[in-house]
Amino acid sequence: MRLPEDFLQRMRGLLGEEYDPWLESYGQAPATGIRINPAKLDREEWERICPWKVKRVPWNENGYYGEQGSRPAKDVYYYGGLYYVQEPSAMAPAAILKAEPGQRVLDLCAAPGGKSTELGARLSGKGLLVANDISASRAKALLKNLEMAGIGNVCVTAEEPETLAKVFGEYFDKILVDAPCSGEGMFRKEPELVKSWTERGPECYVPLQREILRQAVRMLKPGGELVYSTCTFSVEENEGTVDWILEQEPKLELVPVQLWNGASGGTDGKPVIRLFPHKVWGEGHFAALLRKRADGRRKAGMEGGGEDGTGRIGVPQEGETGAGRIGALEKRKDGGKKTRNWGEGPDGRKRQWLTGREAVFWLERESDFSEWEKLLSEPLDRERMMVQEGQVYVLPEVFDRNWHLRFLRTGLFVGSIKRGRFEPSQAMAMTLHEGAFARTLSMKREDDRVIRYLKGESLVFKEHEQLPKGWVLVCVDRFPLGWAKSGGNGLKNKYYPGWRWQ
Repeated sequence: MRLPEDFLQRMRGLLGEEYDPWLESYGQAPATGIRINPAKLDREEWERICPWKVKRVPWNENGYYGEQGSRPAKDVYYYGGLYYVQEPSAMAPAAILKAEPGQRVLDLCAAPGGKSTELGARLSGKGLLVANDISASRAKALLKNLEMAGIGNVCVTAEEPETLAKVFGEYFDKILVDAPCSGEGMFRKEPELVKSWTERGPECYVPLQREILRQAVRMLKPGGELVYSTCTFSVEENEGTVDWILEQEPKLELVPVQLWNGASGGTDGKPVIRLFPHKVWGEGHFAALLRKRADGRRKAGMEGGGEDGTGRIGVPQEGETGAGRIGALEKRKDGGKKTRNWGEGPDGRKRQWLTGREAVFWLERESDFSEWEKLLSEPLDRERMMVQEGQVYVLPEVFDRNWHLRFLRTGLFVGSIKRGRFEPSQAMAMTLHEGAFARTLSMKREDDRVIRYLKGESLVFKEHEQLPKGWVLVCVDRFPLGWAKSGGNGLKNKYYPGWRWQ
């Protein structure tokens, strides 16, 4: 790999006598990482069933170094949402933020979802995660990864930070700003970023990072914490941006970050964290933890919101695959769809959507939803149910229809009503566990039918597996993969086509 000379000169000045070991690290293979999903299993179970040799990542309790040459994204456990394939250093920011159940959490630059999936899992189904990316196409990839992880208490948005700040004034307990950056820390893993750096270096990103961070601070509650992170070495983008926001926002304070073995502090002595590839087994990363002092509250409650008491709630398709994000925040060119009136409540009035009692009334009148719901070990929270254009959702605990935002998802997408029949969604399947649905087919990981199912093929029952006709939750070991319909002797595949094994 040939690195730009001006970049090397900057690194000489930054590293001093550590420059040569740093440069030599570029001749080593990048580390691979797997971060398990605590919503699905714990470390003890993972280490018992893991098909590869793995070693724990010291800065994230859910992180593991993968075995060189392994292909974890081509394993059936990946399709069960047991883990996310993530570069080890990139596991640090969410671990530093320490989201807790019941909190309101924002991932402002979230695609493709590596950090959002961990934040969502740490909430344990309580509270709210808002995962945002300004690009609608990247936000769809984000949605897919959140669905695969079984995260239901989430809103996925595709908005500019300023738009979000007008709605969520001092609202969030925790905010992650994994900012667009020059990507210097990823040159070893993604050499194509070198060309991008020569065209748009650190100076192009600093104004953007400052504006994103400024808007994020507007959304942070007094007493709340914010992690600012990048995957670059640039002092201007890292310590320089942190210094700037501390000068602009006197109610902010810098919180010391624990330095794990091999991690470095800030270049100016500030208690931030830097990860260098010659000192840790991972790529280059930076993170700083900021707190808004509790006495810095300017205004209680929300800002903005609609005057008509309604929100714009989009009706997306289920998640689809997509690439990650390093680079400038792109301006959105596509507009949001308007929501049409549809359906009737008990009073006969037209609705754009139905919620709570009205949603349940419509579902029981128009479909066999109740028959399917009886097969769940725990009924859905009907007070938080919403029906829109035949699609059924369970809204997050704190969802507010006054949020006038461009949503790709509002809560858990449960399923759709088609010609009077309810069809459960892939997202719904991924939130369940073996035993949560009365009709379950659980296959061993080595059963060749597992991959056939993931490819969309029909399955034949073994002699001891006969199930009544109707919906069946298909699992690998005890972990759900998706749905099928029993026809007596076998299963008609209902696995979501956009997720199929390739």
